[in-house]
Amino acid sequence: MQPIVTRTLGLAAAGLVVLATGAAAQTSQATTTLPRTADGRPDLNGIWQALSTAAWNLEAHNAQKDVPAGLSVVVGGEIPYRPQARAQQAENYRNRDTLDPVNQCYLPGVPRITYMPYPFRINQTRDHVAITYEYSHAYRMIFTNGTEHPEALEFWMGDSRGHWEGDVLVVSVADFIGGTWFDEAGNFHTAALRVTERYSMAGPNHIMYEATIDDPDLFTRPWTIRMPLYRRLEDNVQTLDYECLEYELPFMPWDEVPEGLPRPPTR
Repeated sequence: MQPIVTRTLGLAAAGLVVLATGAAAQTSQATTTLPRTADGRPDLNGIWQALSTAAWNLEAHNAQKDVPAGLSVVVGGEIPYRPQARAQQAENYRNRDTLDPVNQCYLPGVPRITYMPYPFRINQTRDHVAITYEYSHAYRMIFTNGTEHPEALEFWMGDSRGHWEGDVLVVSVADFIGGTWFDEAGNFHTAALRVTERYSMAGPNHIMYEATIDDPDLFTRPWTIRMPLYRRLEDNVQTLDYECLEYELPFMPWDEVPEGLPRPPTR
């Protein structure tokens, strides 16, 4: 008769094999059932949106007026600032209402625009991936034809060059200006920023989004944020218009003109 302990260990081992096999089968099935383009790539075409509190603060934070509580989307929990840079971030946070570039209607930059609370559309071809954002008519062109970043140029949204690693779209973003933030909490970067994005389809309606941040002037090491993006499935879904209104407080109705300014001609 086989000892009880031996039989128990054997059953446990068999169970682990079954679980591992089942997990591998599920992963394989998810990979094979992904929607694909004519050239065999995962089909990213569609309207997507992040559902997280990262736009307010990438790190964990409590709720406050107009800001929902949220957990950190930073892998490891905390951004690895150098001490002086962390002090600057704290100063940014204290003065965020006036210092946040988005409040002055500058473009949010990458990766911030990805997890702002607005949808965006991905259009994918063999040689490029275009992303058009609802926020302020922003857009990006990700070239996947093997071309390199241009030199001595600066862009609010950076310059994006992509390639495929298996089923993952990997995007290198460079040539930033130093004037954008990562969120409303004052997390910031310099013009030396390099971002590496990874778009990996986890299923027909989910993309796992990662962005690795490298800016040695501010951070002790590269660090990564991670979050899912969700496909918008409503009937007739589309990106609409969101116009940024600079200095919108105090609020001024569209059909009123402040005293002293010339009035438009009548029609």
